[in-house]
Amino acid sequence: MSQPLVITPGEPAGIGPDLLLQLARGPRSSQWVAAADPDMLAARARLLGLDIELLPFDPSRTGADAPGTLQVLPVRCAAPVTPGELDTANARYVLETLEQAVAGCLAGTFAGLVTGPVNKGVINDAGIPFSGHTEWLCERTGVDSVLMVLMAGTLRVALVTTHVPLSAVAALITRPRVAATLKMFYDGLGSHFGLAQPRVLVTGLNPHAGEGGHLGREEIDVIEPVCAAARARGWDVRGPLPADTLFTPKLLDGADGVLAMYHDQGLPVLKHVGFGRAVNVTFGLPIVRTSVDHGTALDLAGTGTADIGSLQVALATAEQMASRPRTTGREALR
Repeated sequence: MSQPLVITPGEPAGIGPDLLLQLARGPRSSQWVAAADPDMLAARARLLGLDIELLPFDPSRTGADAPGTLQVLPVRCAAPVTPGELDTANARYVLETLEQAVAGCLAGTFAGLVTGPVNKGVINDAGIPFSGHTEWLCERTGVDSVLMVLMAGTLRVALVTTHVPLSAVAALITRPRVAATLKMFYDGLGSHFGLAQPRVLVTGLNPHAGEGGHLGREEIDVIEPVCAAARARGWDVRGPLPADTLFTPKLLDGADGVLAMYHDQGLPVLKHVGFGRAVNVTFGLPIVRTSVDHGTALDLAGTGTADIGSLQVALATAEQMASRPRTTGREALR
């Protein structure tokens, strides 16, 4: 990986800047560039008592930067930042850091993007429709769909639906959507992590995977036909399985990933297992993107007590993904 990773610290009043500055104290195996306001970072470093030298981003620089330094691609906040206090005036600043970072990734200036936590509420309160990083990145990079995957160690969980109300989930569980999501997950496990024949477990939607149709027919009408088509192609796919028993050691042993139908079906288990050490990865983008697994934690901002574990894992995962040659995908399921 010859190009640096770019990091967006996210909400400036949250813990994203704290985590980045704390991590910058130590050694690293690649270059990092923060797309952020250098004055905001300098003020936060002083508050935290951290001696970090902020350097202007230099594309000609090679090799990992020294501990205690951080390259910065400057993006200015619109208003002064007080840790722990949201300000709608800085909502566009948050999106501008993403704009600059994504543009650099698409241009080949950066090897990949690592995103810190944002506050969706304050962005929407500023009059900017925003449902989340994943959806925003999909739109900005011009792809039809992407896949949210969360990882904690060897457990990888992908979602058929993401940030939608629970009342809307069942209508979104269609054969085309489940098939496309399964293919993207299967392809991404191969292209990003070198798994030639991933083993994927697929949850049902309903309790007990529908109980033979007595608790819902989505398993019979949608999920099982998609899984059968995948197996007919030689893919190692098992399901639909009841979600309440899928996440047990006996079933997870040897599995490379779990495809869950909705956000709170798969992610509570993963976050219970690996909170603070988990990472959010987006499959299907033309760029490498990873993210922390937590929110802005406004109450911890500026205190120096936030745990840097998830950001460490997000950076290491982005390095791993950016260093691996991309492979072509499989034929779509029908």
